[in-house]
Amino acid sequence: MENYGLLPAHLGPAGCVRVTQCGQVRISLLALLLAIPAIAQTGAQGGARDSGQSPNDDVRVYTDAPRLFLTPSRLRLLQRERERKSLRWEQFDLLITGGAKMPEPGFAGALYYRVAGDAGTGRRAVEWALGDGTRDAARDANQDLRQLALVFDWCGPVMTPSQAEQLGAKIERALAATSSSLLMARALAGTGAGDIARESARVLAAIAISDRFQDHGEAVLKPVVERWRGLAKRLDAGEAAIPRADIYALFEMLHAIRDNLKIDLREDARRYFRELPLDHMASHYPAPFQAPENEFHVPAFVRDGDPDVNEAALSRAAELAMVAFDSNEAGNQYLQGWLMQDRFMMRGALGAPYEFLWANPYQPGLSYSQAPLVVHDPVSGHLFARTSWDEDATWIGYFDGHLQLFRDGRIAVLRARAPNDVASNSVRVGDAVVLSVAKQDTAKFHVNSRETFVLGLAPHATYDVEIDDEELSEAETDNGGTLVLTLPEGIDAGVRVRKRQ
Repeated sequence: MENYGLLPAHLGPAGCVRVTQCGQVRISLLALLLAIPAIAQTGAQGGARDSGQSPNDDVRVYTDAPRLFLTPSRLRLLQRERERKSLRWEQFDLLITGGAKMPEPGFAGALYYRVAGDAGTGRRAVEWALGDGTRDAARDANQDLRQLALVFDWCGPVMTPSQAEQLGAKIERALAATSSSLLMARALAGTGAGDIARESARVLAAIAISDRFQDHGEAVLKPVVERWRGLAKRLDAGEAAIPRADIYALFEMLHAIRDNLKIDLREDARRYFRELPLDHMASHYPAPFQAPENEFHVPAFVRDGDPDVNEAALSRAAELAMVAFDSNEAGNQYLQGWLMQDRFMMRGALGAPYEFLWANPYQPGLSYSQAPLVVHDPVSGHLFARTSWDEDATWIGYFDGHLQLFRDGRIAVLRARAPNDVASNSVRVGDAVVLSVAKQDTAKFHVNSRETFVLGLAPHATYDVEIDDEELSEAETDNGGTLVLTLPEGIDAGVRVRKRQ
């Protein structure tokens, strides 16, 4: 086991209708009876669309602005937060009115205008969007396109006709300069990190300016939906992965498409999205990182050096957007409890707009301390285990071929394979034992734990499992090559596994 750089010292220990004329009643009843077949047909079509399975989805946008994220219910919530002077609003307001340098000025300014009605801030966001120097050299071009779309969609009331035409044309040119087929093809091939973010930006742009297109955005949106379904099948089979850096952008795309097209893209990868909330939550080290503005949960990383605060902020933003998308999902209820800790509320110039936009402190959640201590995602092959949800807990993580142990503020990088035939690379974390083996076809080891995870075997393969004094059984590895053995209480025996030919 090798010890890599210490994390900094300060990374330590959720009908009534009034009738006025009888004639009107008779007409209304007749109209209702005549409409029943049409209503039934519409309902059936709506169900097919929501399932995400229909190949003939209507992908034309006919909704009114604001179309992106600010649904009527969410906008009402945000405006009530302003009226109540909530902590999240006060922090966001302080940054904007105090003239703080915002890393995403278009997004932040447009959001502030739409909630507060401050025309001056809205006009400044429009001026930024029309400027020649919108791109920050430190950010990708897709960030520009995304922000241009948000400004166009949210700041329409303060734009002059000339400005609306200029900004719409600018977004059209940016869309024409990218190829949806190329981006998604690279994503399908497992290459081109960041391509989901670029696709998401194109979706937001097409929806924002859909009135400028004769087909109301269909030429841009339909290929995205179709190609997503190809990627979704691979996600559900564990053959593809979406990088953590793209998870937030993915949920922006999910929100925008569902809000405007009534299509839930998750339905094409239900296994993946069912496991994602807890997997994402468990992939953070137990100890928090104290940044100047607030504390952060730190997502697991494999580079040397300190945690990346921007990465941690976008990781939290992704979790907030997950809960906002579906607060009833079981994993999201634990996630809501995890997120609603005031000490982790993002107060910085990058994070505060996301915090204000997505957080809903009135949404009930479950106590994260009751979440499972062992989170195994058979779709991705990820495994995370900890001794408790306390900040001084020991944590082990196996993700994307990396095996790490976090203990006493240190990240230790373990070998993903044991150096010999016996699984000597064994770590106990709470009630779980994680061990790795040297060979994919056969291994022998000793177990004394009810739950044992064997790493390093062949992915999605069947193994014969022989346990001392037990009958021969079979088990299948997950998409990451992990074999899960759930054994009798008090087990203390030798185990031999052999890949079935």
